[in-house]
Amino acid sequence: MRVLVWGINYAPELTGIGPCNTALCEHLRAAGHEVEMVTSFPYYPAWRKRAEDRGVFWRADEIGGVPVHRCWHYVPARVTRWKRILHEATFTSTSFLRVLTRPRPDLIIAVSPPLLLGAAAWLASLFLRTRYLFHAQDLQPDAAVGLGMLKAGGFTRLLYALEGFAYRHAWRVSGISRGMLAAFAAKGVPPEKCIYFPNGVTLSSPAAPAGAFRERHHFSPDDFLAIYSGNIGFKQGLEGLVESAKSVRDRRVKIVICGDGAQRGAIESRAAGLGNVRFLPLLPAAEYHAMLADCDLAVITQTAGSGRAFFPSKLLASFAAARPVLSVADAESELSAALRESGGGVNVLPNQPEELGQTLDRLASDPETRAVCARAGRAWVEQFEIARVHAAFIAELTAAAGIEAKRREDGLPAGR
Repeated sequence: MRVLVWGINYAPELTGIGPCNTALCEHLRAAGHEVEMVTSFPYYPAWRKRAEDRGVFWRADEIGGVPVHRCWHYVPARVTRWKRILHEATFTSTSFLRVLTRPRPDLIIAVSPPLLLGAAAWLASLFLRTRYLFHAQDLQPDAAVGLGMLKAGGFTRLLYALEGFAYRHAWRVSGISRGMLAAFAAKGVPPEKCIYFPNGVTLSSPAAPAGAFRERHHFSPDDFLAIYSGNIGFKQGLEGLVESAKSVRDRRVKIVICGDGAQRGAIESRAAGLGNVRFLPLLPAAEYHAMLADCDLAVITQTAGSGRAFFPSKLLASFAAARPVLSVADAESELSAALRESGGGVNVLPNQPEELGQTLDRLASDPETRAVCARAGRAWVEQFEIARVHAAFIAELTAAAGIEAKRREDGLPAGR
């Protein structure tokens, strides 16, 4: 099968959707399929292109044996709602032209966000006489409404109309959590059209020497490291984590925030003067694994109202490294549901910084609870082993294509 994956993020981006798209392409290739990627120039999570990519309109790379076709797009220095829309629209426009120049694929996999790729993939599928799968990494309109970034009105209705259009015309619709599949059903997507395709995790990451991260960054063996790693954006809600540092009583507790993003400057300003909060840049893979090996507690935070629209894949990496997790999320969120199901950590509701600080103190003095959570999370995450996840997804695609081919042979409508 010839597959074209179309999405705004790809390697060498270290966090977010990029690693997921990279893993998908590389596993499709390893399974014997012809695959190529149409994407942007790297920019995430810093929201800044590399110097060598600025002003370049198109470029062809090869990463891990996968042809990667990069397209120019606008990247704002300061992310606002309208600049974000322009950012996604420029990528959709330039990449659409690039998709039309590629050999006709048997399947286009359009990865959202950007939401606009759904309509673009439909139009491309008409030109190329093929079909597309719409893969949602998060429910973009729901997230924007939940975060208060969008209010009821014409523009919001337009976004939901674009979302519904993408679902209706897609051959299949896939999502990364069971909650997303339930959301698809509530939005009118037939169950037989939905595919569960969670993000996967490598369970056998290279072992990092104990203490290497602490030594490199001058933490003592007695420090209790509660570490957040990833994008520092609006929906992560890191303001609450910083505020919680004011109510932490245990002097051993050090809150470490590793990453980059549109809100990093604002979060650093909020943390000014707090001796128990430390900022580090986004770490390359080897240092990231060393960080997980040395941290006492992995922290994952979400802004109130956002948790039903996306699922943070950093939870899987934390569990794979046998780290207990402290999450900040709504009770009905995908994240807190995973914590309850797995037993791998403790959840605190958003906007309760004093309770969060008290929970940090409690966990710092309770190694037994942390050990129980670490074991439970490590056992639960086995189901997301990356080769297993991708093999199941590819098998579903192949089976669905086979069923439709048989229906065509029998003179029945195959559908799209």
